[in-house]
Amino acid sequence: MTPRLFRNARCAIVGRATVGGSLAALAVLLATGQATAADLAITVANVANAQGKVLVAVCTPETFLGPNCPHTAAEPARPGSVTVVVHKVPPGTYAVQAFHDENQNLEFDRNFLGLPKEGVGFSNDAPMRFGPPRYDAAALAVAEPVTRTTLTLRYLVER
Repeated sequence: MTPRLFRNARCAIVGRATVGGSLAALAVLLATGQATAADLAITVANVANAQGKVLVAVCTPETFLGPNCPHTAAEPARPGSVTVVVHKVPPGTYAVQAFHDENQNLEFDRNFLGLPKEGVGFSNDAPMRFGPPRYDAAALAVAEPVTRTTLTLRYLVER
């Protein structure tokens, strides 16, 4: 089950391809040396405890702060830092959003004022001033074969 905050709503259309067509496409990719995909290793720092999971989403400008980021991953939480690797991210510019889903309900919980009840963070440790950061403050370049980044969770309400 994918967390509601990071649910991927894309539809996949699977068609039949001929062997010749597949080989031709592979030959074009090999001949042009085009980049295909990278692994994005995100070290999430300041994890408060070992309850639940740390979830991350790699987002385009259109999907940032929403539920439809195209690349997601999760790892069990542990105090301190957790590294979450998102595989097969096409090279480009993205913003990463993460949260500590302590109660494992796969939702980003908020209190009655709308403040996050769980730890939240963004790539570049983009500042959250009276709301979430702007995409350009959190944007980072992803390149093959591996890109590494670190972000820090912030727990905004007393626990």
